[in-house]
Amino acid sequence: MAPKVAKGKGKAGKGSKGAEGASVTKRVKVWSTWAMKKAKVVAHYGFIPLIIVIGMNSEPKPHVSQLLSPV
Repeated sequence: MAPKVAKGKGKAGKGSKGAEGASVTKRVKVWSTWAMKKAKVVAHYGFIPLIIVIGMNSEPKPHVSQLLSPV
């Protein structure tokens, strides 16, 4: 009997390297999306308190009511 020859598409070296590159790319994309979502939440809920803290530490020291009033 003749030995069986494995049939496949392409070479093993190319497929493994391409799959690894795609995996890293996908991980970077997922991580950056996660980081941007977290940054959006932090910016959304942290902006006004940051402005109030900066205002409270300035000279002359205003009261909170003066910081929050539009006039």
